[in-house]
Amino acid sequence: MTKTFSRAALSVLMLAGASGPALAQSIDEQVNQIFANSTGWFVNLIFSNFPGTTFPWIVAWLVIAATIFTVYFGLIQFRAFPHSISLVKGDYSDPNDAGEVSHFQALATALSGTVGLGNIAGVAVAVGIGGPGATFWMILAGLMGMASKFTECTLGVKYRNEYEDGTVSGGPMYYMTKGFAERGLPAGKFLAILFSVFCILGALGGGNMFQANQAHAQISNVVGDYPGWITGIVFAFVVFIVIVGGLKSIARVTEKVVPFMGIMYVAAALVIILMNADKIGWAFGEIFNGAFTGAGVAGGMVGALIQGFKRAAFSNEAGVGSAAIAHSAVRTKEPITEGFVSLLEPFIDTVVICTMTALVIIITGQLIQDPNTGLYLLDEGASTIQTVDGNKGVALTSAAFSSAFGWFQYVLAIAVILFAFSTMISWSYYGLKAWTFLFGEGHTKELIFKVIFCLFVVIGAAANLGPVIDFSDAAIFAMAVVNIIALYCLMPIVKRELNSYQSRLKSGEIRKFA
Repeated sequence: MTKTFSRAALSVLMLAGASGPALAQSIDEQVNQIFANSTGWFVNLIFSNFPGTTFPWIVAWLVIAATIFTVYFGLIQFRAFPHSISLVKGDYSDPNDAGEVSHFQALATALSGTVGLGNIAGVAVAVGIGGPGATFWMILAGLMGMASKFTECTLGVKYRNEYEDGTVSGGPMYYMTKGFAERGLPAGKFLAILFSVFCILGALGGGNMFQANQAHAQISNVVGDYPGWITGIVFAFVVFIVIVGGLKSIARVTEKVVPFMGIMYVAAALVIILMNADKIGWAFGEIFNGAFTGAGVAGGMVGALIQGFKRAAFSNEAGVGSAAIAHSAVRTKEPITEGFVSLLEPFIDTVVICTMTALVIIITGQLIQDPNTGLYLLDEGASTIQTVDGNKGVALTSAAFSSAFGWFQYVLAIAVILFAFSTMISWSYYGLKAWTFLFGEGHTKELIFKVIFCLFVVIGAAANLGPVIDFSDAAIFAMAVVNIIALYCLMPIVKRELNSYQSRLKSGEIRKFA
């Protein structure tokens, strides 16, 4: 029977001397229960498995799309990689082109939205359940996801809105309306509205509340327990200062924060890997052996594959459509150039950072095998973990790094805080663009969303609203359902843009900008 939380009940609790934390917990429980009862069907629909398997259909939806785009564009992620680097360096950038940010700033902003707790905790859970072999499939899925990013970000720039004040708005909602109309396809407006609703929900939850909640948990682990609303207010204040200045302000922050946190994390991982250089060959042997035999994994090879694909899909968000919003603001007159730049994103997020985490965990011997079942455990004496547990994932990664550096728990706490902060400011922009698509452009309308977003920062840090976060995560991947339908319909346009650009580049018509 569903419980209701009335003002009368609240008064009784207060008169009975209920403490602040106890009352807050009670409110959390009430909200959790009500929300779970009303939205559980949607969460189950998005994250349900294929019958008789443990493979979520949404992961298959993303991986199949990535495979199709990889084949359709002729392994574009490998062919265009060198040119992508040149574009990020600014070799072909004309400062007079329309747009708000450079190629590098657009890449940094999009990366700040994907590089986060999943790279630290999610990878640990993936290898903890799927064994070292999950790393191989994670890398493979990340490489294929580069083609999905290429497709969506090219379209994002091609169909963006450019305004007289120099600002732009772009993303899936714009190529769904304009692109579908151009091809004479129906339902473009409906898909755009649906995508925008899911994007706003995802931005407030998974891109905001969850990040604030995890950041507070990490700070509490280091300094001791204290009220979450304090963390929330501090984060909300800093986030508001950044996002009130618009995308240029966000880009100025992310172009500094993302390289710093990425280099700091990867450098620490490389030091540990080099300290255990004699185990590198063995670690890769475990990865390849586990990938094709599934040794020590429930479900064998398929179990390792599922965990690897899940981590890649949940980490780099290729096909979700979020990155297309950030990349749409780039200064360029050639939409395909931002497609090239964006394909670097899954490579950095998944192939580099996630792989570093996995290698450190494997090399430092943090994976424990049950002597009776031979299955991997996330920690000694624990039962095999069947579901993603972010806290245990962070603990495993922390233990792996701390095995070499006892002080690394503090560095990891800083990394989690930076990852959470950068994710929040990027998702604030994604949510804002979905908001303005639905309600119109304008300073007041934008300010309303920014204030709402910062209020949710405080709520996320102070509350433990599990089902709310589950629902917002489901909304983020519901974005992928809508977005990939649009990508299938519009990928011939991307192919046309690609052929045109490559022919002009080959003929010398497109040259480096001096």
